[in-house]
Amino acid sequence: MFHIALHTPVMPANTGNIIRLCANTGCQLHLIEPLGFDFEEKKLRRAGLDYHDLANVTRYPNYDAFAQAMAGKRIFACTTKGSKNYADVHYEAGDVLLFGSETAGLPPEIRDAFAPDRRIRIPMQPNSRSLNLANSVSVITYEAWRQLGFAGS
Repeated sequence: MFHIALHTPVMPANTGNIIRLCANTGCQLHLIEPLGFDFEEKKLRRAGLDYHDLANVTRYPNYDAFAQAMAGKRIFACTTKGSKNYADVHYEAGDVLLFGSETAGLPPEIRDAFAPDRRIRIPMQPNSRSLNLANSVSVITYEAWRQLGFAGS
């Protein structure tokens, strides 16, 4: 399946919803610290309901540790500053979808390290800032999974 990576997420409810999404799609979740909340926070548990035990979650102390663990995999930076429409990508099992924090997105030094065809975006109306992080992860994850024929479902 796919790898979903959250770089320094700050809102526990979003991360909880993404844990639930990963449990239901078979994706592995990667959390890159620092986190903006305590992993045992009530809002995180509530949003993830009882899916925490069903999701495969790995935490990394920083981006470098994450990048080292993902070496050899295709990584897509999911960003409002992307140049390629997420629906125009041909996804493959094992791809990594990297998302930034809710408040700042991906740091420019990380985002800009990706080739333009690996910086993907969700189309929005002009002058819109962004979608909710959990919604963005859902949109792109389900498109990638759809392309694989919802394998494993």
